[in-house]
This record gives sequence, structure tokens and C-alpha cells, in this order.
Amino acid sequence: MGYDWQWSAITDNWHLLVSGLWLTIFYTAASAVLGLLMGSFLAMGRLSVRLWLRVPATVALEVLRGVPLLVLLVWMYYALPLFSGLSISAPVASVMALSLYGAAYYGEIVRGGILSIDPGQTDAGLSLGMTYSERMRRVVLPQAFRRMVPPLVNQSIIQLKNTSLASVLTVAELTYQAQQISSSTYRSLEIYTTVAFLYLAMVIPSSMLARRLEVKNRRFGGPKKRAPKPQKRKAGAFA
Repeated sequence: MGYDWQWSAITDNWHLLVSGLWLTIFYTAASAVLGLLMGSFLAMGRLSVRLWLRVPATVALEVLRGVPLLVLLVWMYYALPLFSGLSISAPVASVMALSLYGAAYYGEIVRGGILSIDPGQTDAGLSLGMTYSERMRRVVLPQAFRRMVPPLVNQSIIQLKNTSLASVLTVAELTYQAQQISSSTYRSLEIYTTVAFLYLAMVIPSSMLARRLEVKNRRFGGPKKRAPKPQKRKAGAFA
């Protein structure tokens, strides 16, 4: 017995799916930008020689990496207002939780990119009389950023898929809209298949970009190897 596929379940509710799609893109962009900024500060703190900066940054990164995103979302929305006395809306709590969760992984990417730079580069900047901020801004970060781009794109793709968990806080992103449409039309297969293709339409181009940047980084990022010079034969040597 074949399945009676009904396109009307999709076409009649297409405006809801589009609105959820745009909200998903907005949450992805906002959490990626905020997460990268917070992660960069945490990475710099973890690399600091000052103990009062390194210890809190290390603890924050480990805690954020160890807590599941779903737990962090629920805690931000329900528990944080009890401790702070502030009323936090579901969209704000979702952006905060997504940004903090992403900051832990963005921070590790930034830290790894900085550590991948040859220490001789910073020593050269130090010999020129550059301060720490000048060495980071002019020498280290420009070189490290090129190496960080592929993993940063991959983490942003993960951020995109993580936005679906905001549906537990009744945020009207793509997955939440799919749940509402499915419960009203009883056409789960049509709706969730369409949502899957919408996610793929966003993820596949981003994945291709990440792979292309990774290949370009391997090709042009490292130092070029010189061909070994042919050794001169001594006079009278056998061929």
C-alpha cells in the first residue's frame, strides 16, 4: 500500500516554514558572532601567563563544554531568572545559551590556531620592541586566522543545527514551526521531509565551503618545500 503524499500540507503552510527558516538563520548568525567574540576572550584568557585570568577562563571553557546544550537552554530560561531576578524571554535565553555553548568550542579553535603559529614569530616581534597586543594583532592573529577559518565554518554549521533545540523553549524557529504544522495537519512525513531539505540546503553549501577552505589552506598555508640540490660528484668518482 503506497503512501498518499499531500503537497497541500506544505504549500498551505509554506509561509510558516519560511518565517521559521529566517529565524533559524538569524539565531545562527547571532550565536556564531557572539560565541566567537566570547570564545576569543576565553581563549586569550586561557593563554595568559596571569593566573587570575587563566584559571577562570579554563574553568569556564570546561564547564560550558561539559554541560549539554539542552540543559543549558532550560537553565537559562527557567533557573537564571530565579537567581538574577530578571525576566528573560525565550528568544533572549536561546541566543544566550547558544552563544555560550558555541563560545566553548570557538574558544578552543582560536586557542589551537594561536598555538599552531611558530614561537619564532612572536620572538621576532618581541625583538622589534612590539608589545603583547601588537604581536598578537600584527603577527600572530593574521597568520592564525587563515588556519582557523575551516574549523570556524564547521562549528558554525553545528551552531545552525543546534538552533533546533531552541524549540523546547517555544521559539518559533524552523523545527518549532514544523512541530506546530505537523500537529495541526497530521502530515508529519511531508513536513519533516521538507524541513530536512531546508536544513540540507543551508548545510551542504557551508560544508563545501569548509572543505574548499581546508584544501586551500593545506595547499598554500604551509611553507613551501624546496627541492633538494643535486650533489656534486667528486672528480674521478664512478658513475
